[in-house]
Order: sequence, then C-alpha cells, then structure tokens
Amino acid sequence: MGLSGSKILRTQLVLLAPSTLEDSGAFDNVLIDNRRHEELLADMQCFRGRIYLSDNAIRPDELTADGRHAMRIDDESWHILSIDGGGRVCACLRYHDESGAAGFEDLYLRHSTPARCAKLGSQFRTAVTREMERARRIGLGFGEMGGWAVGEERRLTLEPLRLVLATCALLQLLGGCAGVATASFRHHSSTILRRIGLTSLLLNGAALPPYYDPYYRCDMEVLRFDSRYPNPRYSDWIHSLRMSLPAAPVICRSAGQPAPGKVWVRETPRPVFPHGPELLPVAV
Repeated sequence: MGLSGSKILRTQLVLLAPSTLEDSGAFDNVLIDNRRHEELLADMQCFRGRIYLSDNAIRPDELTADGRHAMRIDDESWHILSIDGGGRVCACLRYHDESGAAGFEDLYLRHSTPARCAKLGSQFRTAVTREMERARRIGLGFGEMGGWAVGEERRLTLEPLRLVLATCALLQLLGGCAGVATASFRHHSSTILRRIGLTSLLLNGAALPPYYDPYYRCDMEVLRFDSRYPNPRYSDWIHSLRMSLPAAPVICRSAGQPAPGKVWVRETPRPVFPHGPELLPVAV
C-alpha cells in the first residue's frame, strides 16, 4: 500500500518528544522549542478531549476548564500527531515508554480496568508482567500504546491506518519496542490494530477475553505488539515511513527544562468490580 492519495498528502506528521528524550541520532529535524511543544500538547489534548467526549468515552468533568483531556503521562510520552493544512491536530496516538519499570505496579496500566478487576485482575497483571520480562530478555523497549483519536471527517480515510503504521515505524527507529495496547471496538480501532499485526494478550497460551469497560462505556480488549513483526502486508508502507520520519519535525523542550505548571483534571478512581467486567459472549 503506497502513500498516494490527496487525503493523505494534506496532513503532516509531527512528533512530540517526551521530556526524558535523549538524542539518539535517529532524527534530523529536532526542534527545541518549549513554547511550541506546550502549544501542540495543549492542542492535542483539546482535540482528544473533544473526540472522547463526543464518543461518550469520558465525562465533561474529566476535562480541564479549557477542554483538555490532560493525562499525567502525556509529558513523558511520544505523541504522533497528524496536522491538517490549517495547522490543526486531526489525529493523534501516544506511546508511553516504561522500559525502566521494575514491575507491574510501576506501570501506568496498573490503573486500568482489567488490572483492578477482582475476577480477571491477577491474570491480566501476570500476562503483562510476562510480556515486560520477555521484552527485557530480548533487549527490546517496553511500553503502552494509547490515546488514539481521529477526527470524524477522517475516520473513513487511510489516516487512522497511517497513524498506527507511523507509530510502528517510530518504535523501530527507537530500537524496537514491545508492549500492550488497550483497544476499543468503537470505530473499528481493535480491528485496525489487529490488521497491522497486534494480537491478543496471552496467558499460558490462552487469549484474555474482550470485556465491557463501564468506565469508558464500550467493549474493549487488550492486545500485545512487537514492532519487529508487523503484518508483512504493510512492510513497504512502514519502510517508507521509517525513511521519512527522521525528517519530520520532532518538537521537544530544552534539556532539563521542567514541564510548565499545569492544571490537571481530577483523576477519577477506577471502580473495582466484584464480579469482573462484563465479558463479551464471543471475541469480535
């Protein structure tokens, strides 16, 4: 699959680097601009907040006063942004590297619904821990993919697929990463991720089942990924993105510069379900 198509060409990929970025030499267009980083991060959070709110995935009180869906891990994550011709964010996806985590309780995923589920929590924690240990044994980074949002007008274009493939290319440029992604069935998100090579999270050879998440009010599943093994069908496209991403703008803050003071939304505690999330009758 190529990169041709007017709807693709009207967007530009821009990378927001985590505050912990160290120069790896993989990127040629690193821009150290504290103000621009903060502007783009805020634009992305406002866009993500609007999309999630319209999808009924969050409540209005989970946004800041200016409409941002601001998560504490945003400053420590990579954000892959699609910018339209007017300079506006029209799609975004986050990769949060947690290679330095000592164990599951150090992961952001410890806050997720599966981790807090009384019925499935121990299985989920064990499965994720084994994925983290496997990545460490083979010398891969480990992290979580999330924060995926695509504007309504672009959901039936190639933009959602392009954004995920660009993330795969980014992870390859970073030296290879494995990890997990919590995916919803809303807007075929889980289907797209499976199409490019993500697979079910396994425990002792059995897939952890999909579940209904009452917090986000949708059906979801946890998938695993390994950036070394995408679906071969998309190899040419990923290779093309891997060649072009080093020239894409990478916006970061000055080394050692702390994030500016922010107003964070109150992080609503996730419920603990006495009988576990409602499982889907069959895998979708």
